[in-house]
Amino acid sequence: MADASFLSGGGEMGALMRAHDWSQHPLGPPESWPQALRTSLRSMLNSRHQMCVFWGSEAFWFYNDAYRGTLTVERHPSSLGKPGRQVWAEIWDDIGAQIAQVMRGGSATWHENQHLVMHRDGRDEDTYWTYSYSPIDDETAASGVGGVLVVCTETTEQVLVSRRAMEERQHLAELFEQTPSFMAMLRGPDHVFELANPSYLRLVGGRPLLGRAVAEALPDAASQGFVGLLDLVYASGQSYVATATPFAMQPAPEAPVSQRYLDFVYQPIKNDAGKVTGIFVEGTDVTERALAEKALRASEIRLRAINSDLEQQVAQRIHGRARTWQLSTDIMGVLNAEGVFELSNPAWQRILGWPEQIIASTPFFDFVHPDDLERTRLAYARGIELGEPALSFENRYRHAEGGYRWLSWVAIPEDGKIYCSARDITAEKEAAESLARTEAALRQAQKMEAVGQLTGGLAHDFNNLLGGIMGALEVAQMKLEQGKVEDVPRLLSLGETAVNRAASLTQRLLAFSRQQTLDPRSTDINRLVAGMEELIRRTIGPSVQLEVIEADALWPCRVDPPQLENALLNLCINARDAMPDGGHLMIETANRALDDPAAAAAFDLQPGRYVSLSVADTGSGMSADVIARAFDPFFTTKPIGQGTGLGLSMIYGFARQSGGQVRIHSEPGKGSVFTIYLPRHHEAPQEVEPTRPARLPQATRQRETILVVEDEPSIRELVCELLRESGFRTLHAADGSAGLRILQSETDIDLLITDVGLPGLMNGRQMADAARIVRPGLKVLFVTGYAEHSVVGDGHLEPGMHLLTKPFSLDVLRQKIHDILSV
Repeated sequence: MADASFLSGGGEMGALMRAHDWSQHPLGPPESWPQALRTSLRSMLNSRHQMCVFWGSEAFWFYNDAYRGTLTVERHPSSLGKPGRQVWAEIWDDIGAQIAQVMRGGSATWHENQHLVMHRDGRDEDTYWTYSYSPIDDETAASGVGGVLVVCTETTEQVLVSRRAMEERQHLAELFEQTPSFMAMLRGPDHVFELANPSYLRLVGGRPLLGRAVAEALPDAASQGFVGLLDLVYASGQSYVATATPFAMQPAPEAPVSQRYLDFVYQPIKNDAGKVTGIFVEGTDVTERALAEKALRASEIRLRAINSDLEQQVAQRIHGRARTWQLSTDIMGVLNAEGVFELSNPAWQRILGWPEQIIASTPFFDFVHPDDLERTRLAYARGIELGEPALSFENRYRHAEGGYRWLSWVAIPEDGKIYCSARDITAEKEAAESLARTEAALRQAQKMEAVGQLTGGLAHDFNNLLGGIMGALEVAQMKLEQGKVEDVPRLLSLGETAVNRAASLTQRLLAFSRQQTLDPRSTDINRLVAGMEELIRRTIGPSVQLEVIEADALWPCRVDPPQLENALLNLCINARDAMPDGGHLMIETANRALDDPAAAAAFDLQPGRYVSLSVADTGSGMSADVIARAFDPFFTTKPIGQGTGLGLSMIYGFARQSGGQVRIHSEPGKGSVFTIYLPRHHEAPQEVEPTRPARLPQATRQRETILVVEDEPSIRELVCELLRESGFRTLHAADGSAGLRILQSETDIDLLITDVGLPGLMNGRQMADAARIVRPGLKVLFVTGYAEHSVVGDGHLEPGMHLLTKPFSLDVLRQKIHDILSV
């Protein structure tokens, strides 16, 4: 019988294992444990790395002192030797399968920054771990593996720090783009533009800059000496600051010259060795200020030229001005170069409570609110040193009895002093803040009401659908266990119906949010309505009389035909429901010219030509309150269970995404008219293609290879299986980089099927564009559940590119592939 010396040492956990009563444990006393377990535990206990061991079919759990530091009272020391599923119940769905894979004889696994929600100190906590699962060989085990050795490190702090750093970088980039001052980054001795924000581009007239030297991109700046200044800064490593510097800007050789005045700084950028590698440019267009100063100086000259009798005129008015000084409700004063008001009127004491003696003996900065102090010092310095006036300058002054008052200043420098007046605007500020708080509270209340409607409706509808799916699958499983296979197809059909309804609900949500993937094409709406007329008649029933009025020479419009058909059918069903005792339903098309901006604005549309599709009924009509909420998600006047409330919101989202609008005209008891407006399109409508067989033809050697790029393993395997069953040779990849390597090889590929949102640095559209550089005629089928703007751009796809929206059935995919390969 072996001894238990392998548990010697090991710190606290070694002592706990030696003291533990193993007599009633399934593994028995340590002396009888398998040699593989004994060896692994000895290595684990004497290691300073965080390590643990799962042993046997129950995955009994052991851990060392280093790992003990990550545990809270819920698990230490009570979890020692217990089954892993019991110890880690909340994360077993994440790690159990990984452990089972290694136990079945699989190879070691590695997981980096794995997200696990652990229960610690009585609450769930987001954690991140990097760990490996290694098999512990045991000849007595059926699979040859008796347990799993885990070496791990908690990386929660590192992951969170990395995310915060990324968010800060994004924030800095947004500030660079949004700042009102102009900014640019220049590289190298030739001063090549690396970055330029929108304010800089506006300053130079929108000329192309990036990748070009300043002398090349801005010859007018070079001719005025700005490049010479850049050379000086680059050579000396000293920054250069300019104030109100004139810049004659000429965007093009024949364009008019615009005279601007700029405050700017050239700041050298140095590397770790202290060598200048570039220059950061930042500044402000101060043309308005410079012109105001110029006008002020001209005014001063005119004032000094007034004839000598001015003194007499001033003497005559001095008495009136003195009374103004004494009686004014505004603060007045004369500020000297030491920052003290050497003269102040009585309004100081009335407004701020400070007597003249204190005002005249205290630097005015002592009265200024700390948050306003820096910009107040700057304005004062510019007034004293540069003679720059301050107009409507706002800051806060301390009151003698505590608190602060808001003041709006006008300050005019002259002869080394600043002549000031200030108006008390505290009440105005408080009123503006109160209004802003009220508006913010109203917006929040409206947002929360919309979110409540959305989440409540989603939970209700999806719970119903999931209930149907789960019920059908459970009953089907029960029937299979009972051997009653004849009932299984019917139950699976019920589940498939619920799945299709869930997919339809998802599409309606995407339409409401205007994020659905559209496949627009030039469409004749008259032809579309005519093709649906029989379906509509059967849908509305014999009690409703249908009338269709088609406009002559109706303009085509660019729209997704299936989505428009769905919208029209929804409107007709709503009209039928509004006429339970029968009535009259009219569908009408027309050309609409809304060239007048006022007329277009009345419909919330851009001026232009539109095609209208109207559905009018003689039903119960709607009140103004119902019309106002008709397009809200999940709003319905139908009884519970007879409508999702997404039909009209879907139609509204589809119309807006197509560049159009939907309008309602209705009165209670007088019926309703719903009109969809869609922009006119100038291309001829496409002919409807004949229906093709739903099965793929067998592949030939000339067109037999299809590459499938999909990160979801189940979808990738199903698509590849479908293609192989149809005789095609398949290649597959799980991300854009792997797919591009295949596409850039010499392998023959006739069709690329790729998901849009792929992991990594390259999405499906970017991969396809890169592949078409070496395979110009490559046919591409994008599959997506969301309208990625980086993929479809302005809604147009290049020739040979096609879209298919998730979720889809395999028959739909089969038909789409057949259509593409048949061209």
